Amino acid sequence: MKPVLKSALKTVGAGAVACVALNASAATVTIATLNNPDMIELKKLSPAFEQANPDIKLNWVILEENVLRQRATTDITTGSGQFDVMTIGEYETPQWGKRGWLTPLTNLPADYDLNDVVKTARDGLSSGGQLYALPFYVESSMTYYRKDLFAAKGLKMPDQPTYDQIAQFADKLTDKANGIYGICLRGKAGWGENMAYGTTVVNTFGGRWFDEKWNAQLTSPEWKKAMTFYVDLLKKDGPPGASSNGFNENLTLMSSGKCAMWIDATVAAGMLYNKQQSQIADKVGFAAAPIAVTPKGSHWLWAWALAIPKSSKQPDAAKKFIAWATSKQYIELVAKDEGWASVPPGTRQSTYARPEYKQAAPFGDFVLKAIETADPEHPTLKPVPYTGIQFVGIPEFQSFGTVVGQSISGAIAGQMTIDQALAAGNATADRAVKQAGYQK
Repeated sequence: MKPVLKSALKTVGAGAVACVALNASAATVTIATLNNPDMIELKKLSPAFEQANPDIKLNWVILEENVLRQRATTDITTGSGQFDVMTIGEYETPQWGKRGWLTPLTNLPADYDLNDVVKTARDGLSSGGQLYALPFYVESSMTYYRKDLFAAKGLKMPDQPTYDQIAQFADKLTDKANGIYGICLRGKAGWGENMAYGTTVVNTFGGRWFDEKWNAQLTSPEWKKAMTFYVDLLKKDGPPGASSNGFNENLTLMSSGKCAMWIDATVAAGMLYNKQQSQIADKVGFAAAPIAVTPKGSHWLWAWALAIPKSSKQPDAAKKFIAWATSKQYIELVAKDEGWASVPPGTRQSTYARPEYKQAAPFGDFVLKAIETADPEHPTLKPVPYTGIQFVGIPEFQSFGTVVGQSISGAIAGQMTIDQALAAGNATADRAVKQAGYQK
């Protein structure tokens, strides 16, 4: 063997050993996230982070929304340290941060530019002035509709529709023979699924979860009117199996042309306007979330954010990852891969200032305004002792909100009446706050 070749082989061998040694000492960051398109895109682009940080390996646990919430809650409350990064929201973050379960996010890299992050998002992910999660995307809710179907029937969607108008449109646009449904709405049970949307309907119909003394209000005329409207609308003009449809299922129905209207998260706009993901990209229009007797609480505020549990075994590596995943640079990566319309919305002022985003996302300014005008401090017509628009900001809500969601889902499926569902829900909510000591 020639000396040069021998020497080259030696070098390759040494490099391979060094590489194995590096991988053996690499910090593994386990990320719990949900199966929404934006998170799937994050996983797809994450090798760029691993290449830039060869000492960090990412391990992904991607779950359906309700399952993610259960797993994250179990992990954080038991301190088991299963996850280094959790995808949580505006409901969990302030509560868990206050309890000392999350790592405070201080000393972020200078180029992170925290002041560029939309203030509403930062405030919603803080407790006592301390930030506990970084927003991956922020959303409100809005109305999507098929411009071509509206034009064919001579209908015009107002900038601010009422629920009465929505019901009239749905009746005229339902064409079951051709597989087109007048309206798609969340029916899948869950405090963050059907009850997130349902609570905005209750709010704008003048209702509230609790009065000022923490007495549950689910048997009130406002709740009955709101839930009767919602259930009847889905039964009459919604798709079959609506009681099983959450955000992802309705996104699939809308983007494949099956829904004439859909009221849901503003984050879906980027997907519906993306020609690679949507068959109706050139036919979709948008308007504000509908209102009934009051505009209060008609559109929600939510952030899917990345947080580091106190029990994380790799907090430094986890922090490096979440700073990257919520950075300006990451937004540029998505723009290159999917186009500007599909970048994570609602997080950074600089995104909304970009001419490329303005051109690709005609909904951009509207969405930012919806996010900035949503008011979790005053979500209802009558005063309430809680904060949160589409949720009640107390730890017990996760449990009783889901139980109520199951009853409402049962009403959509025809398994019980609205009165039965609301009576059962009222008893569950009352019992939960009584046991927790809210009622004096």
